[in-house]
Amino acid sequence: MARRDHRRRARGPLRDDAQLLRRHGRSAVRRSLGAGFALAALVAVVAVPPAPRDAAAAPSFDAGAAWRDVVRLVELGPRPAGSAALARARQYIVGELTRAGLQVRLASFEARTPDGPIAMANVIAVLPGRRRDVIMLGGHYDTKLFTDFRFVGANDGGSSAGLLLELARRLAGRRHEFTYWVVFFDGEEARRDWSATDGIYGSRQLAAELRRSGEIRRLRSVIVVDMIGDANLDIRRESYSTPWLTDLVWASARRLGYGAYFRSDAIAVEDDHAPFLRARVPAVDVIDIDYPPWHTAGDTLEQISPKSLGIVGEVILDTLPALETVLSRGRVGGPE
Repeated sequence: MARRDHRRRARGPLRDDAQLLRRHGRSAVRRSLGAGFALAALVAVVAVPPAPRDAAAAPSFDAGAAWRDVVRLVELGPRPAGSAALARARQYIVGELTRAGLQVRLASFEARTPDGPIAMANVIAVLPGRRRDVIMLGGHYDTKLFTDFRFVGANDGGSSAGLLLELARRLAGRRHEFTYWVVFFDGEEARRDWSATDGIYGSRQLAAELRRSGEIRRLRSVIVVDMIGDANLDIRRESYSTPWLTDLVWASARRLGYGAYFRSDAIAVEDDHAPFLRARVPAVDVIDIDYPPWHTAGDTLEQISPKSLGIVGEVILDTLPALETVLSRGRVGGPE
């Protein structure tokens, strides 16, 4: 399958499905949790506060542990939705989360795809806080299906899963004002070509279920990570993402001395954050879209690095205390 141009410049805010799906090539298949989980009323303010710097608020990120998780997942080979290899990856993820002492929920659903019905499952680690309001950290753990070459998705599917596992471990060691969900989305990749019905299966499922149940009102914000292991890390602002939430992430990058890896120019990408944006939940996509081996046999461990995982992991952990402060201050919009 020929590699398509996956870059596109933003031309305005995300307004509807038709606008969002007019993409120039990056196939994404991100679906959200299809179970009714509690979320929190959407709150935010305009100011970007400095993050607290105490160790309890910002536990250190272990890049080596995240790297080992990525290696274990890549060793399973191609992991497209519905495959036995992805089932083994899911088992590994659940096992690691359980060993960390976390509550784990499995949200299974049947996806309608161009290849027929496919059983999928999102994995959610739940970290209860003093409040029931939820901050979601998410990313996909599947890889795209290719029949003409072996695609192991070290960066596209592997890096996000490894990063989220280590984030979950770090968050397990701190007290929370907010409840956290660390969500591993199944079916991120399109089975064939990206369209309104072939892509982001898990996140679409989750957002739809939460809207039906009314629980979407409890979801305060969403941070999605994708393709963040590139050895040549180069992350642009994603232009559909909520500006104030993007500002928080970029402020943490500068504060930690990683500003050179987080560029100020923007590019529009559809990803697992999109269904939540449509539901008017603040969301940001942290993605390095400029990755030459994207959707090729070259997306291997040799192209990614523990250093990049560590940079992004540290930035996300540093962002969270500031995010909790912002969300605690007041309401600036949210689901209707």
